[in-house]
Amino acid sequence: MNTGVWFHTSIRYNDALQVLRTAFDEDRAHVPNIIYKLHGNSVESFKELIHKQIGILGLDRMDVAQLCIGQDYIDSFARRGGGLDDLRTLKEEGLVGSFVLEVYPWECDAPLAALRAGHTDELIDAFMFYLNPLQRFVSNEMWDLILAKGAKIVALRTVCGNDVHVLRDVPGAAWKPYLKERAAEVAPIFERSGIARWTEFCIRFAHSFPGVLTTVGSTSRRANLREFIRASRDIKPLPQDIVDDIVKLHYRWSAETDVHAEPWTM
Repeated sequence: MNTGVWFHTSIRYNDALQVLRTAFDEDRAHVPNIIYKLHGNSVESFKELIHKQIGILGLDRMDVAQLCIGQDYIDSFARRGGGLDDLRTLKEEGLVGSFVLEVYPWECDAPLAALRAGHTDELIDAFMFYLNPLQRFVSNEMWDLILAKGAKIVALRTVCGNDVHVLRDVPGAAWKPYLKERAAEVAPIFERSGIARWTEFCIRFAHSFPGVLTTVGSTSRRANLREFIRASRDIKPLPQDIVDDIVKLHYRWSAETDVHAEPWTM
C-alpha cells in the first residue's frame, strides 16, 4: 500500500478481501486502486457481486472491473446486444469506474468481432490476457487488430509462474509440458539480453508494446514481491531485436497450439 502500486483481487481468492479490509482499516489514506474480477452474465449478478466485494472492503465502488464472463455474454458484445447496456448501467450508477475484458485464446472469435466492429470502443477500456515471454493469450488475428487499433492492454501473469531456467530445468516446475518447451526456446533470448533478473526482463517485455497499461504479477513470497516492486521502477522497453525474436515465437505458438487448446488446459 505504501508503494502506491495497484492491487488485483477477487472474492474467489480465499480470504483475500478480509485480509485487505484489515489492512485498509489501518490506513485508509493509502487504500490503492484495485482491479476486481467480476463474474456473471446479467446486470443483476454483476450488481450483487460488486456490492458484496466493495462491501467487504468498506469502499463505495470498483475502480476497475475485470470481466470474466461466459461465451453467450461476450457474443452479445459482437452483436452490440444488451450486455453493453448492462455495463453502461453499472457505470452510470457509479458502481464501476472502468471495464477490462479478459480474453483467452480459445474464445477470441466474439471479442475479435466486437473489436473489429467498434462495439467495445465506448465501454471496454482495455483487453486483459496473459502476456509474458512464454504466453500471449489472444489469437494472432486479434493481436494484430489490437496493435492496429491502438487498443489498451492489461498484461496478466507477468513472469509466467517462475524463472525461465526453473521452468526449463527443474522437473515439475512447469505445470504443463508446453511451458517447459517454450522456456527452452526463450532462455537463450533472455541470456542474450544481458539482463540479470527474469522479473525485470518480463516487466520490460510487457512494456515494450505501446498499448500495455500495466502488467499484473502475483506471488506469495515477500522477496518476490519486493523484486516486482523494484523492477517496476523506471521501466524501459527491451531492445527491439529481443522483442522481435519472442514475438516470432508467439505467432508460431498461437497458430500451432494456443487457439486449438481446450479451455483451461493451458
